[in-house]
Amino acid sequence: MATEENKNTVAEETLDEVTEAAEEIVEEVPEKTAEEALKEEVDSLKDKLMRHAAEFDNFKKRNQKEREELYSTAVCDTVEKILPVKDNLERAVQAADAEEGGDCLKEGVKMILKQLDDVLAAMGVEKIKTVGEEFNPELHNAVMHEENEEFGENTVSEELMSGYLCKGKVVRFAMVKVAN
Repeated sequence: MATEENKNTVAEETLDEVTEAAEEIVEEVPEKTAEEALKEEVDSLKDKLMRHAAEFDNFKKRNQKEREELYSTAVCDTVEKILPVKDNLERAVQAADAEEGGDCLKEGVKMILKQLDDVLAAMGVEKIKTVGEEFNPELHNAVMHEENEEFGENTVSEELMSGYLCKGKVVRFAMVKVAN
C-alpha cells in the first residue's frame, strides 16, 4: 500500500506541476495572441486603406479622362454644325469673285470667313489636306474617280468639299476626286 500511496503522491505532485506550467503557458499565450491579433488587424486595415486610396486615385483619373472625352465630343459636335455656315460663306466669296461689282460684299464676307476660321482654329479645328495627297479612307471620302496623268495613282486630284479634324478626330470627311 505504501507504494501505492507513494504513487498517488507522485502523481498528485506531477499533476500540480503540470497544472502550474499549463496555467503559466495559458497566461502567456493569450497576451501574445491578443498582441498578434491587434497587429494583424492593423495590417489588414492598412492594406484596406491603401487599396481604397488606389481605387479612389484610379476613379479620379478615369473621371478626368471621361470629362475630357465628353468635352472633346461636345466641341466636335458643335463644329460639325458650324461647318455648313463656313461652306456657304466660301461659296459667297466664290460667287462674288465671279461677279463684277460686288467688291464691298466680297470684302465683308471674306472678313467674316477669316473670323470664323480664326475661331475654329482656336477650338483646335484644322482642315484636312487633300489635293496632291495620297487618298486616305480615314480622312477622305472618294465620290469620283478620274484618269489624270498629272497625279500619281490613288492621289487626290480635286477637293469637292473640305474635310475637318477637331483635336485629331475627324469631324467631317473631305469629299474628293481621286486619280487612278
